[in-house]
Amino acid sequence: MVWCLSIPFFHYLQGLRPYSYPEAPAPIFATPTKLPSESANEYLGKNRVPELQKLFQKPDGIPVHLKRGFPDRLLYRTTMALTVGGAVYCLVAIYMASQPKKN
Repeated sequence: MVWCLSIPFFHYLQGLRPYSYPEAPAPIFATPTKLPSESANEYLGKNRVPELQKLFQKPDGIPVHLKRGFPDRLLYRTTMALTVGGAVYCLVAIYMASQPKKN
């Protein structure tokens, strides 16, 4: 005999009533409160794009990731130091893992 294994069947076995889903609630944010064109006018800061374009497009031979001076150099050198340190740490860990255990 083949049993029809469906959700109402399992509810019957557990003594539960079949669950009927209520209507979905209305979405709280059905429409945006502001239009995108309105929110763009709220930013009253200075537009720095033209001066940054001049800075980054200046042909002075400095890589673009170092053009802003000391903070960029500090970030670059810290990243390189952590990368080299991590690579050395991984090589040491691999070397230690390859050595037999001493009893």
